[in-house]
Amino acid sequence: MVWRRFGAGPHLLLVHGGHGSWLHWAHNIAALARRHTVWVPDLPGYGASGDPADGTLRTLVDTVAAGFAQLPVDGPVDIAGFSFGGLTAANLASVLPAVRRLALLGPGGHGGVRRQAIDLVDWRRAPDAAALADAMRHNIAAFMIADARRIDALAVLAYTESCRHARFRSKQISRAGGLAEALDRFGGPVLVIYGEHDVTADPPAVLAALVDGRADRQGAIVAGAGHWVQYEAPDAVHARLDDWLAGGGIDRGRR
Repeated sequence: MVWRRFGAGPHLLLVHGGHGSWLHWAHNIAALARRHTVWVPDLPGYGASGDPADGTLRTLVDTVAAGFAQLPVDGPVDIAGFSFGGLTAANLASVLPAVRRLALLGPGGHGGVRRQAIDLVDWRRAPDAAALADAMRHNIAAFMIADARRIDALAVLAYTESCRHARFRSKQISRAGGLAEALDRFGGPVLVIYGEHDVTADPPAVLAALVDGRADRQGAIVAGAGHWVQYEAPDAVHARLDDWLAGGGIDRGRR
């Protein structure tokens, strides 16, 4: 696995989404690294990392956990995961030995409805660079970012490079559910953030299922934002994350 390290302070692991790479966090690393040692991998089967032994979530999680164990991390760690990375992070949280707090942004695996209304186009059929950029912009608008004005050159570059180097197939894993069960296995504090217009979920329904009635969990919906909420609305997300990560953990009997 390829890992990138930024900043200094308490450890924070950022887990990107499906068809993604570390670039899913391009708008967030600098801000988060002001207070944390931020670890940002390419997951197995994505970006510059090698492929896992098979295509299961269990193997993916175990591979990430084994890689993280080789890093110079002493003490507790917080995890933030985006999209499929939210489901991955939720599973990692009960595998890594000292996870303190978990933040999930637009997480998959909720098992609920999806609201995508515009079909994606096959960017692999683009005949040239201009057509590829157009296809990627279309797909970002259809799936990732609600406000077209937020689709800048960096968004297109990050999305394009991530998609081109993604080999692991996450879609069926995300749609199979399992998020609620993974969070229960973790048993610690959880923050769940969705963009108001996230097409991968019905945010109020997911938050009602995962958060309501749980004193150790919080939910937030970012007005006007889509699925890639931390890119489209970084300031709002950073404010939520800073407040959440400043809190303490819960002793779950495994420290």
